[in-house]
Amino acid sequence: MRTSTVENVVGRLPGKSKSVEESVCPGCGTHGMAVFHEVRNVPANSCILLPSEISAREVPLGDISLAHCSGCGFIFNTSFDLEKTEYSGRYEETQGFSGTFNRFHEGLARRLIQKYGLRDKNVLEIGCGKAEFLTLLAELGNNRCVGIDPGVKAERLPAAVRSRVTCIADFYSEKYGDHPVDFLVCKMTLEHIATPLEFLRTVRRGLGEQTGAIVFFQLPEALRILRQCAFEDIYHEHCGYFTPGSLARLFRRAGFEVLAIDVEYDGQYLTIEARPSDGDCQSKALACEDDQFEIGELVASFPSRLAAKLSGWRKHLGDAHALGWQIALWGSGSKAVSFLSTLDPGGRIQCVTDVNPNRHGYYMPKSGQRIMAPGELVEARPDLVIVMNEIYEQEIRADLAAMGLAPEIRCL
Repeated sequence: MRTSTVENVVGRLPGKSKSVEESVCPGCGTHGMAVFHEVRNVPANSCILLPSEISAREVPLGDISLAHCSGCGFIFNTSFDLEKTEYSGRYEETQGFSGTFNRFHEGLARRLIQKYGLRDKNVLEIGCGKAEFLTLLAELGNNRCVGIDPGVKAERLPAAVRSRVTCIADFYSEKYGDHPVDFLVCKMTLEHIATPLEFLRTVRRGLGEQTGAIVFFQLPEALRILRQCAFEDIYHEHCGYFTPGSLARLFRRAGFEVLAIDVEYDGQYLTIEARPSDGDCQSKALACEDDQFEIGELVASFPSRLAAKLSGWRKHLGDAHALGWQIALWGSGSKAVSFLSTLDPGGRIQCVTDVNPNRHGYYMPKSGQRIMAPGELVEARPDLVIVMNEIYEQEIRADLAAMGLAPEIRCL
């Protein structure tokens, strides 16, 4: 979905890959980003609900050209095409049906409430999804919360918090700068923004004189992706990839003082806590920010290491097919889309399941599998279940055992 609001926040974007000479880092303005990883014709959107196999197979396709900025360490998809992305009511990204995730989410909310005294405060979340984190902040801290997201659905809010949580189905822009803010949250959103420096400066201008506000961002941690060659975490709608250092440098450049940086959720999430400052902030760097040499080494070796990893997975899948095994993927989100696009373009994997009931009966983009409820695996009886996120392995093993199933399990 395209609106003038999107353009105001993220700007106009190139629809095609640029050469190294033409590419300019959207995080610091350095010229000559070097492309080190390319993939063609992948689904442009990973979390859109698609009602039929035909609509799934006809989704817009995009390209990935990951480039590394030697100036600030930022990694960016120079082939990202905003015209092909959609953030709307069809976007279904929630992880809130997993007990593992919910325990993490509640623990995070309690920690932030305790650390920053978030009780009876004004909270604003940019890119709030289905407002699950805002619900926690409202319930646990009795806070007054506003969530802005084009895909938010107020009807999914628990009745107990509806008087304290306001949902705005829109993209964030400076027109929302009149909201009082003690705590600003932005989780799993910045990686979707093609002009992150411009976006953060928009956020800073929106806060205006509210220099006492605390800002908390959460996003995928890119050093883990580089170290593990986590191809399943590289997809078109994630146009930006941040390490602790590149994220901190970006925040200071946008006018924030960095208070803390952490890596959470088994190393998958990068978090930053900051507050507005006047002008470019040149505060002392944290020890974890010294990562540019490692980024350069990981980028240089990424193609060969990824080739070896994919070769191993192709062997696993080939061996399973040779035995006539039924293979199921557990997880139907972005990781599954990347897995299928990369390793099963022929569509030999027919079973995809997910614990999120809002995804059941819809279809996987491009590959076209119908997303099953976990209970349907009883009839499918898979011989091999591939878990799209290792952190959920024990939860999934317990669910399979409760269904009387004992397949071989492999985790990404």
